[in-house]
Amino acid sequence: MDSLYLLAFVASIPILFTIIMMAVFSLPAKKVMPFAWLISVVIAYFIWYVEVNHILASTIYGFLSAFNILIIIFGAVLILNTMKTSGAMTAINRGFSHISNDKRVQLIIIGWMFVSFIEGAAGFGTPAALAAPLLVGLGFPPLAAVMITLVMDSTSVSFGAVGTPIIGGISAVMQDIYSDQYGHDAWLSFIHEVSVWSALFHFIPGTLVPLIGLCMLIIYFGKKEQRFKHIAEIIPFAVFSGLAFTVPYVTTALLLGPEFPSLLGSIIGLIIIISATKYKILIPKSNWDLIPKNSWPDYWKSNEIISEEKNTDMPVWKAWIPYVLIALILIATRIPHLNIKEFLLNQKIEWTNILGTGINYSLPYLYLPGTIPFMLVALIMILIYKMPISKVKTAWIGTAKQLTGAAIALFFAVAMVQVMVQSEINLKGIDSMMIIMSTAASRIAGEAWILASPLIGVLGAFMSGSNTVSNILFAAFQYEVAQQVNLPPAIVLALQNVGGAIGNMICVHNVVAACAVVGLIGREGIIIRRNFIPVLIYSAIVSIIAMLVI
Repeated sequence: MDSLYLLAFVASIPILFTIIMMAVFSLPAKKVMPFAWLISVVIAYFIWYVEVNHILASTIYGFLSAFNILIIIFGAVLILNTMKTSGAMTAINRGFSHISNDKRVQLIIIGWMFVSFIEGAAGFGTPAALAAPLLVGLGFPPLAAVMITLVMDSTSVSFGAVGTPIIGGISAVMQDIYSDQYGHDAWLSFIHEVSVWSALFHFIPGTLVPLIGLCMLIIYFGKKEQRFKHIAEIIPFAVFSGLAFTVPYVTTALLLGPEFPSLLGSIIGLIIIISATKYKILIPKSNWDLIPKNSWPDYWKSNEIISEEKNTDMPVWKAWIPYVLIALILIATRIPHLNIKEFLLNQKIEWTNILGTGINYSLPYLYLPGTIPFMLVALIMILIYKMPISKVKTAWIGTAKQLTGAAIALFFAVAMVQVMVQSEINLKGIDSMMIIMSTAASRIAGEAWILASPLIGVLGAFMSGSNTVSNILFAAFQYEVAQQVNLPPAIVLALQNVGGAIGNMICVHNVVAACAVVGLIGREGIIIRRNFIPVLIYSAIVSIIAMLVI
């Protein structure tokens, strides 16, 4: 056997172990990821000949990076728990019941439009962590809330966090390579082309995402009777909801570039869909509901720590103040022209040259959404809602206890990825495990790389938990493969960017984070297994479109 393919197989063992243990045997991430990290360490040392201090430095960097993610999760959970103990969540649920009692419509408004807005403004795992609790409060099973918000948090991801996957991912990696070859003006045109193709590839499958999410809700969590009827009658509204987002999304990418497609697409779409709901445009005549709560199996349910304050006369507008503040602060701190972003990014704690390996860690403690806006808004809520100290303590202490399982999973998941990525520094002088796997895949695929390209993006996001990181890992590689097999580089890089967004549905970090927020730690496997189906559907549609284009 060719040594490349043998090395690629060995490099993939930690990933295969993770997938099999979580998706096939339904073991919780907190039990699987420490062993997956250990396997990657053994392979790095004995096969790649990575020195011990470099493995230790990679692991330390992984743990510290996971701490950054945990700050975001802590803030999201804290907002939820503070809203529960204050009675704000009860008021919000009451307000949604006035918009529509149909669970299908509620899912589109929150799981599709609200999630896309938060993704466009903040990204980095926050959308599902914020939206899933809202759905749980409206009576959705926690398993459904997490599973479907992750599926719906996909199309918007390619332009999430004000365009970070392209600006901070593809652009950061490719700018010098492309500019040196073709010049700066050509580079600006090229990155715009990547943005446009990313949006165009998302257009058809993205329009279908609300329908896919509704099908999952009705099939998995609805009554068995008349399932197809309940799906058929919501199709017009679901497709309309998809177009309400994707049309302004693509238009914005064409006219304004990568920063605002998800943000403007979701704002415009939200206005359209709430108006359509109010005037009952394309809304089914009969309301649809879930299986009664007393019939839910245990694995649908959460192990909630914080009880919700049910006795409240809080007005709905007041209950929504935290989310309005979060949205406004996110926008203000993510738009570069306001200069707030640069100030917050400069406030950081750094550890450079960890153990003398050249690996550098940074904690931008004010820029992370967990601190500003989440923790900041949680503190403001104490004053707005005049919360007694006892309820404040319940929210903060309960949040810390709730994250124990998530912390273990995240620490070792990120550490494993870093050991694999940093394995490029080795005594054998060979590429890292990640690059070896991708190189082997490109040789096998050849000119059919157009089919494999999105899956590389999916793999990067699955392992790293971020479309941006996936682009950083594989953008240069995808560009080189495109040139070798005579494919348009802009299209291949767009497929990489789209694949990373699709991978958001199943990436370990986001699944763990969303599960932690609603008390579902230990159920990650079933979510990944079920969400793998829409991942394949989305990837297949994108690949077919790309082949037709070429």
